[in-house]
Amino acid sequence: MTRNRRVFALSSILFVSFFAVATARAAEQGGKATAQTANEIFNWINFAIVASVLLWLCWKKAPGFFRRRAEAISSAITKAGGAKAAAEAQLREAKNKLANIQKEIAELRAVAERESAAEVARIRAAAQTDAQKIAAAANAEIEAAERAGRLELKALAAQLAVEGAESLLVQLLTPKAQDSLISNFVKSLEGRPN
Repeated sequence: MTRNRRVFALSSILFVSFFAVATARAAEQGGKATAQTANEIFNWINFAIVASVLLWLCWKKAPGFFRRRAEAISSAITKAGGAKAAAEAQLREAKNKLANIQKEIAELRAVAERESAAEVARIRAAAQTDAQKIAAAANAEIEAAERAGRLELKALAAQLAVEGAESLLVQLLTPKAQDSLISNFVKSLEGRPN
């Protein structure tokens, strides 16, 4: 039997039982209350019709409504459970991070100290390399200045030697000595073939 037939059968039984009860009461009271009884019967019939329509609507529409409502609530509970699980996972992760924070800080300090020591060593090596380069450049400049000084000293010595020889020649080369030199030169040329 389908649900609609059950509802119709139930409402029919209720209608018949109300009608039977009303008829029995009318027979007990006799003929004088017939109009009142007929009115009461129609009221009960009206009530039975309204009640059966309401019952039919409840049986027809209520299961779908309650099923959808139950599904919505179940979905909300599932979502809330998922959100709760995610929040608990985040909480566990945060607690683990907080528990390991001192260890991470110590590791970060150790890494920073190693890096700073390496940086100090690199800076010292760079400074030493730069100092060596500066010393080499200074030595090169000193050597260049020394060479330039020697060349200048040689040029000065040569100039002084030339000036000394010139003054000596001026003193020694008198007109008589010049004539004697020229005549000796000419005599040496005469003996040679052309």
